[in-house]
Amino acid sequence: MTSSKTAEKSGTGNYFEDFRVGQVIAHATPRTITEGDSAVYQGLYGSRFAVQSSTPFARAIGYPTAPIDDLIVFHVILGKTVPDISLNAVANLGYADCRFLAPVYPGDTLTATSEILGLRENSSGDSGIVYLRTNGVNQDDATVLTYVRWVMVRKLDKAAPAPTPSVPKLPEAVTADQLGAAVPPLHVASWDKTLAGSAHLWDDYAVGERIDHVDGMTIEEAEHQIATRLYQNTARVHFNQHVEGQGRFGRRLIYGGVVISLARALSFNGLANAFHIAAINGGRHVAPAFAGDTVYAWSGITDKADVPGRTDVGALRVRMVATKDVPCATFPLETGPGKYAPGVILDLDFWLLLPRG
Repeated sequence: MTSSKTAEKSGTGNYFEDFRVGQVIAHATPRTITEGDSAVYQGLYGSRFAVQSSTPFARAIGYPTAPIDDLIVFHVILGKTVPDISLNAVANLGYADCRFLAPVYPGDTLTATSEILGLRENSSGDSGIVYLRTNGVNQDDATVLTYVRWVMVRKLDKAAPAPTPSVPKLPEAVTADQLGAAVPPLHVASWDKTLAGSAHLWDDYAVGERIDHVDGMTIEEAEHQIATRLYQNTARVHFNQHVEGQGRFGRRLIYGGVVISLARALSFNGLANAFHIAAINGGRHVAPAFAGDTVYAWSGITDKADVPGRTDVGALRVRMVATKDVPCATFPLETGPGKYAPGVILDLDFWLLLPRG
């Protein structure tokens, strides 16, 4: 035996100074999505949307089988990026220009690549913001999801020179003509509103309407870690209490996607027929969440749109707000320009598709 180290076999992840604008990263571990993933997802969040819950319902309206929940796809693709992008992250900050481009079914295998779009070091000099676009593809090399996110990543060497600041220009919103690619033509006459859980279709919602989703769900320590492992997301801040106990918060930070999925599941009460997330225009994790917090949510309808070439579905632009330990009957959001109300933890702007009446 020898004690000499001939090669490094394990990695410590990339730090802010390791990234370069234009860099393209192919991420490891293809992931075959199964009905088991859907079952665990429902067990964690309680999502009840009929299209993703029932194969007979999905087939009756035109799907070959029940598709995988959109947020499973989103979280799995994001999870592929974590070992290369955000293993040393302080926090995931936001999203833009996220489009679901093809349905994903049980048995499909997903892989991901990312391109670094921009870099900006923080004034503290110990971290920086990394902007990247990630594309997720299936086994046929068809793109199923594309999105931009930005994440705060630690520096390993605080003395490393700062890159020239570069922040990508992103669209304010996904346009209506980019929606609906992941939904086959639907037989709307076969849409059973009783089984779907609501009589309200696209035509029944109005711009300016606000919906309190009423229910709350408390996050347990084991649940948020199971959820993050389900997506093969290895970010240390979610798992390592030995380290995080000495950190800024003194405990493990909940992956922001857990809050998104909980709020989306809660939104069934008021938006039960909004069966598909077509796009995410933008989003911000306003404040951290921890085990023991109870998540509530409300939604505001900010726009309605026809989907070009489609008469079966229409789009609602929704601003969904999630809070911790603050019920949403009063629709908490801001106390002033740019200042969020106490308890707000998520501000998400997205397009949902509903059948038309």
